[in-house]
Amino acid sequence: MKYYVTADLHGFYMEFQDALKASGYYEDKEPHKLIILGDLFDRGSEAKRLQAFVLNNMENLILIRGNHEDLFEKLVTADEGLPYSHHVTNGTYQTALQLTGFDPTMARIRNYDFADAAKATPFYKTIIPSMLDCYETDHYIFVHGWIPCIHSRTGYSYYREWRDASAGEWHSARWYNGMDAARTCMEEKTIVCGHWHTSYGHSKYEGKCSEFGRDADFSPYYASGIIALDACTARSGQVNVITLDD
Repeated sequence: MKYYVTADLHGFYMEFQDALKASGYYEDKEPHKLIILGDLFDRGSEAKRLQAFVLNNMENLILIRGNHEDLFEKLVTADEGLPYSHHVTNGTYQTALQLTGFDPTMARIRNYDFADAAKATPFYKTIIPSMLDCYETDHYIFVHGWIPCIHSRTGYSYYREWRDASAGEWHSARWYNGMDAARTCMEEKTIVCGHWHTSYGHSKYEGKCSEFGRDADFSPYYASGIIALDACTARSGQVNVITLDD
């Protein structure tokens, strides 16, 4: 099977479509699947267009849950539609406004109605429930941040029983920096992830550029046991799409 893989679209629909076209996705007549490694929304302004694309292509998609899906769920359930600072700075509140069509003032006044409207969106009702913590093939593991492992101030340690991890452990793993975690990982398969901007790996571990300067490199990051794909689209203006055969 041929897989087209991308990550962290963050509501940038046109950049995503440009990357798909450049990858040959639409011209490919052989059996193939598209894997999206989480964080569909929360940065760009085209949430509704991206939501429609996902709904129209569900049969050909493998969706991995990201930390921003967790943020959206928390906003409309535990926080009852009231945007705390992290919902605003991470773009989650803006996504909920886009998908519901609520006016920002009324969303704050009628926060319960706003939360109910967000729960009624296809994103919440259909897309999020279809998302997986991870997807495996013979040679690859697809996740958002990283697989569950032991994380401390000193770094990451491999956890051999990660496949039996709890929901809470997966929730934490969606925030991990895979490029750091890969240094101590002993998994036999290559882990393909998003969440952390690839310029971090190119800068810290390859020494080829700065992390966010004019010379920053947001292309896919390849190293032993890892392929990282988050192009930090809000800054770079690009989306990474790679193809893998397995």
